[in-house]
Amino acid sequence: MDFIEEYDVITQKDLEDIKESISTQDLPSAIHTINKYLKKQDLVELNIGVTGESGSGKSSFVNAFRGLGDDEEGSAKTGPVETTMKPQDYSHPKYKNVKVWDLPGIGTPNFKADEYLDLVEFERYDFFIIIASDRFRECQTQLAKEIMRMGKNFYFVRSKIDTTIDAEKRKKNFDQEKTLDIIRKDCENGLKKIGIEDPVVFLISNFELGKYDLNLLQERMEKELPQHKRRVLLLALPNITLEINEKKKKALEANIGKVALLSALVATVPLPGLSYAVDLVLVKKEIEMYYNTFGLDDPSLQKLCDKSGKTIEEMKSRMKSPLRFGIDKASILSLLGDASVFVAENAVEYVASLIPLLGTVVAGGMSYMTVSRMLKRALNDIAEDARDVLIASVGTDV
Repeated sequence: MDFIEEYDVITQKDLEDIKESISTQDLPSAIHTINKYLKKQDLVELNIGVTGESGSGKSSFVNAFRGLGDDEEGSAKTGPVETTMKPQDYSHPKYKNVKVWDLPGIGTPNFKADEYLDLVEFERYDFFIIIASDRFRECQTQLAKEIMRMGKNFYFVRSKIDTTIDAEKRKKNFDQEKTLDIIRKDCENGLKKIGIEDPVVFLISNFELGKYDLNLLQERMEKELPQHKRRVLLLALPNITLEINEKKKKALEANIGKVALLSALVATVPLPGLSYAVDLVLVKKEIEMYYNTFGLDDPSLQKLCDKSGKTIEEMKSRMKSPLRFGIDKASILSLLGDASVFVAENAVEYVASLIPLLGTVVAGGMSYMTVSRMLKRALNDIAEDARDVLIASVGTDV
């Protein structure tokens, strides 16, 4: 069971507790127990602190990271002057356990990093994003050194890259890659001069978030987070690059074995209809998560259409999954190709679960294979749909 405990989602004790509970319950109560347990995956919190000087674009970054525009409901207030007077948390619209904190601006004449970190309650955050819209200054390096001294990670982000590139495009012999490299090296050299060793700077546009260094920033954050928080970060990232979508697929794929194992556990309990009912609950919940994670639910598709000028009908015409018309019993069973096979397998599982020892192994194994097969097919289909929709929304590979 080591691979389960690695993610802090399912533990051996959880499995034993669930089996003990449902073995004495009726069908509705057992399903309620399973549902309650599944919500445990949503309890891992991720808190991201975003700071920078006034006007650096930190509030716009808070919005863009959560997939929101500056004028949308739930967005952080933006403006040319400091609008954040105290730490303000903004929950992710889909993952309430993910909070991006808009922190008060830095750079006042009497700025002291240690006092600032006390003010914003330093211990609350998993890591910090330090934003500048031109060169990084003494106040940012003071803050970075104090964060480092206190044992947490931070990332330097140079914002408003789109504005800089637009200005540079007017010059003869403009080369975007060379220009980006010059900006990056200038920021890194500036940080070295004021005391930061081996600095890494990520170039970001809040209004074209997927265009520059977002993938590099995501890889660095993921690498340095504790294992059980990496999945939370990946699922919460906006669906704006093919690389992010591929990583989301892998994160979701890693959960299939755990869900199938839970199904196998339930199959060993000799309660008529339990395995069939629970498998439908498990598969439906996972598939709904796939659609939400890849932004293929109707509200997310509508937002994408508003930005791209496409219609929902155009976007849905790109989707091929049998689940695209709705997630119900019929569409879920279609993942096996023949609904009668699924029903028959569950009937065999029930008979097998009545046979001591050997029977429970057979029942559990059949259930594990069935749920694994259904979820793998669903995830492959939905991830492919997400790829096609993303490409269609921007008119090219991203």
